[in-house]
Amino acid sequence: MYQKSVKFLSNLRRENRQFAVIGLGRFGRAVCQTLCKMGYDVLGTDRDEKIVSQVLAEKIVVNAIQLDSTELTALKEAGIFEFDTVIVAIGNFIQESIITTLNVKEGGVNYVVAKASSEIHGKLLKRVGADRVVFPEYDAGCDLAYSLTKPAILERFDLDPEHSIVEVFVPQEFDGKTLAELQLRNRYGLNLIAVGKDEKFKINPAPHERLYKGMMMVVIGCNKDIQKLPI
Repeated sequence: MYQKSVKFLSNLRRENRQFAVIGLGRFGRAVCQTLCKMGYDVLGTDRDEKIVSQVLAEKIVVNAIQLDSTELTALKEAGIFEFDTVIVAIGNFIQESIITTLNVKEGGVNYVVAKASSEIHGKLLKRVGADRVVFPEYDAGCDLAYSLTKPAILERFDLDPEHSIVEVFVPQEFDGKTLAELQLRNRYGLNLIAVGKDEKFKINPAPHERLYKGMMMVVIGCNKDIQKLPI
């Protein structure tokens, strides 16, 4: 069996984007480190100079500066408003988180992702302009549940709380059958985006394409329908 993902979803994200991460706690550091490993330009910021020095020393991120993100002028001088995407990774200090999100959005940042520590916090972040609100602890719990109950899911990209794109192994039940025979849309309410093998994938495969165990397939649809796949 082919155990390696074709990383179809990761390839979709390979856009030339620059990221700024405000708040270098555990979550912020993880975001910085992952984005850097993926080859993106990342600037990390924190109001604590010791934390900034630490992440630079540990080479978690190449560029990091100390600033107070509640100060509009400080953000502007640091060039934060020039970034494509800003992640506000301040979860425990609600007031600072909300003011920072408001500042970067009013500064003209196109896409702002903000970490929330509670449902109310999340609603407030949306009110002040956050394009996306994330709940790391909740998301981690969901990922664990999926990995325990659906180990065949190789990669997952949430479009919204109810819909996702997932890369999965072709189930045993689908082995040797064509897409026309499987009728994924009629039977499961899912649309097939691509099929892959040996780190290569084919987008929009033809109805006569035959699937085999060990191949990967990428589908999009409602999470409830994805759960119905025999994987």
